[in-house]
Parts: sequence; structure tokens; C-alpha cells
Amino acid sequence: MRIRNAQISDAPTIAAIWAPIIRDTVITFNPTRRSAEDVAAMIRTRQGDGHAFLVAESDAGVLGFATYSQFRAGLGYARTMEHTINLAPEARGKGAGPQLLAALEAHATGAGAHVMVAAITGSNRASVGFHARQGYAHVGTMPQVGWKFDQYHDLILMQKILVQG
Repeated sequence: MRIRNAQISDAPTIAAIWAPIIRDTVITFNPTRRSAEDVAAMIRTRQGDGHAFLVAESDAGVLGFATYSQFRAGLGYARTMEHTINLAPEARGKGAGPQLLAALEAHATGAGAHVMVAAITGSNRASVGFHARQGYAHVGTMPQVGWKFDQYHDLILMQKILVQG
């Protein structure tokens, strides 16, 4: 498995990995599918802003993707980032997630970030466990802030301080 910078040519595959997650799960509260063009624009924007947009790939192709951007707008949050990691079903549990997250954290640290945030749907226990194993601490739960599939969902916030100081 290799971790590399996403290319615009990866956009259709990334969109295909993301589509069932958006359509069928509450992993994301966003109900709107992202087209290949949307993903290509996101790759350009994130990388243009100095943030990472990465893919994990094997000889069989792209297994998943990860990216980060500033947690909230404004200079006061310029050193706090929030990440997204999504894997194809066949890639889950095979080490792509930890490798992608480590690469994101290394990139963010190199770019001057201090904290990485994970915003996780409350019912996504697998993601909560994954982040805890990667050194993320639970810092809060926001009850019923997400809306999808005609119901409210809690949001769990976890964070990792990347550089002590």
C-alpha cells in the first residue's frame, strides 16, 4: 500500500468511494453526493491552500482518501485542522486508515498545525474506537446537531495535539 498526493485524475474514484457513504450512512451528515468535478475542485482547493488531500492505493487501485482543512474560519483557528478519512469497504481493517491519518498529521504538523480534530457521528463507534487508538481524546459531544434520514444525530468531537507547547 502506498500513500500519495491525490491527483485530479483520482476524482472519479474518490467520488465513487464517497457516494455510498453519503447515500447510505450517517458517517457524514451531508446528503448531497459529490461529483467527480466537485472532488476535483476540492483537491485543487485543499492542495492550493497548503493542506493535504491524499489517497491510499494498492496495485488494484485507490483504496481510500483523506484530507484536512482549517477547523473553523478565522485567524484564531489557523493552527487547528479537521480531517476526513473515507475508505472503500474492501479496504477497511487493513491498515489504510492509520497510514492515511499518520500522513495527514505529518503534513499538517509540517505546515504549522497544532491540533487535529475529528468530528464523528455519535453512532459511528468504529470511528470513535479508531481515533482513540490513534491517540485522539474525546473532548465533547454535541447532542442532536446533525440531521439525516429524518432524524437527529449526535456529533462527537475528538482531538489530538500534534505539537506540544
